[in-house]
Amino acid sequence: MSFTNFLETEILDHVFAGAAYTAPTTKYVALYTAAPGETGGGTELSGSAYARQSVAFTTTGNTTSNSAAVEFATATGSWGSVTHVGVFDAVTSGNLMAYATLTSAKTIDSGDVFRIPTGDLDITLD
Repeated sequence: MSFTNFLETEILDHVFAGAAYTAPTTKYVALYTAAPGETGGGTELSGSAYARQSVAFTTTGNTTSNSAAVEFATATGSWGSVTHVGVFDAVTSGNLMAYATLTSAKTIDSGDVFRIPTGDLDITLD
């Protein structure tokens, strides 16, 4: 996953300029049909029972991964082809902190459930 400009600035200000940054207590996974980028954007899903889902992370070394499976509600209509995920600091609106392209796009139709298994959502700093 890549950090957005928002999170990069917060980290740099906090570590090197001593500015306070309070990490969100709850983080949320969002799904996209078009790529977000460094400044956000993209096309996040909406409607048909879609809602961002909370996610918790465990960090080992320079990688943090989701510590439990993330499961979205059963789609009540087509969500289309999910191509990207993002991590936000709020359940609605908020700031996109990190984003990534899925290894393979996943089409979600009515009745389908999108799941991210434990340990499959990795953020690495090198």
